[in-house]
Amino acid sequence: MEHDATQIWVNTRLVCSQALATADLTATDIAAVGITNQRETAVVWDRATGEPIHNAIVWQDTRTEELCDELASAGLETPDRDRFKPSCGLPLASYFSGPKIAWILDNVDGARERAERGELCAGTIDSWLVWNLTTDDEGRGEPGRPLHITDITNASRTMLMNLATGAWDPATCAAMGIPMAMLPEIRSSAEVYGVVRERGVFGGVPIAGILGDQQAAMFGQAALDEGSAKNTYGTGNFLLVNTGERPVFSEHGLLTTVCYKLGDEATVYALEGSVAVSGSLIQWLRDNLGIISTAPEVEDLATAVPDNGGVYVVPAFSGLFAPRWRPDARGVIVGLTRFSDKRHIARAALEATAYQSREVIDAMNADSGIGLTELRVDGGMVVNDTLMQFQADVLNVPVIRPKVIETTALGAAYAAGYATGVWTLDEIRTNWAEDQRWLPEMPEDERERLYAEWNRAVERTLNWV
Repeated sequence: MEHDATQIWVNTRLVCSQALATADLTATDIAAVGITNQRETAVVWDRATGEPIHNAIVWQDTRTEELCDELASAGLETPDRDRFKPSCGLPLASYFSGPKIAWILDNVDGARERAERGELCAGTIDSWLVWNLTTDDEGRGEPGRPLHITDITNASRTMLMNLATGAWDPATCAAMGIPMAMLPEIRSSAEVYGVVRERGVFGGVPIAGILGDQQAAMFGQAALDEGSAKNTYGTGNFLLVNTGERPVFSEHGLLTTVCYKLGDEATVYALEGSVAVSGSLIQWLRDNLGIISTAPEVEDLATAVPDNGGVYVVPAFSGLFAPRWRPDARGVIVGLTRFSDKRHIARAALEATAYQSREVIDAMNADSGIGLTELRVDGGMVVNDTLMQFQADVLNVPVIRPKVIETTALGAAYAAGYATGVWTLDEIRTNWAEDQRWLPEMPEDERERLYAEWNRAVERTLNWV
């Protein structure tokens, strides 16, 4: 899975122009710009020309699986997928961007030599956008002009950052063969980094906030206090809980990550459960199977039957992420009979997102020793009332949707606004408002029967690769 990084930059400019035009504003009306982005998608570009040397490799791409196997085995009698975890809080997996950068250096002619000579830059999408936002067309390549930075939340998703120091880890970079000179400077999530180049939509406006998308959603949900949590339903599914000013290392398959860092304040950490496929499963029903023609139709199909008819869909398209971390898994549809039809498959696809969320929340409860009492949700899928009710039923806790569900964009705005004095943290907390709440209605025995069958279905996905 790849993106054209240049197209992302072009589309970013278009969206910024449209936003200003829709609001009937100009750059002089804007206090600051915030950025939120896919966290693990990696780009490598030429420091002099600003041109990418390869397409951006997307977080869902699995081409680095063999490299991760090699890194897990290097110099060890027994392969260890957690060998870097004490430093970075992450297992060795194709999900993260460090191995993606290494793959580009190993597979693009001359890239490694150029990187060692200091001719290449690497980063996640936030670094790529900031570089372009701060590069004058005439001054491209002039020393010191473009900013090559990332924030600590994005850096924490590369596997290359040491959680304790908040700096790139020399031993990990060396093990992956990544010259540290090509990596961006790590900054906080909310500070004035610089200003947008004059030739551009936001010319002269400060860039003052950067948060990886799931951390931005935490900020947008005002989950700023230890113990607060949110679940974002997007392409994938991402549950984060704020663990305060200390990193908590999971015993149950979750990721230790940075939640945010505001200027010179202490770093705040989080535990995360990452599910690779949720909203993208609905896209798969639409684009690959043709069961629906638009995403909202999945709810119409799902509600046309009283239950899933014994059908389960486990979308392990990129293996299984948290809490199982099984790269050998692949997707299955099980429980089919002559009675089954597309309505049951649609319902099972919706239910898969709720089951995967429960797996992550069970792991989080086990790690923290504290049971979840409610779940704040956001992202594109939360407009689906059927899914939200089923999520409450499967978890047996209330599910709460805020009035603003695009919390990633809101969180990026909050970070930039906080850095420039537009909002205080108390005002951000006060701005949060509830839109709708779903209460669990399912009997306990039915809840556990369905979840047990889901786990049986997941077992069928294993050992395929």
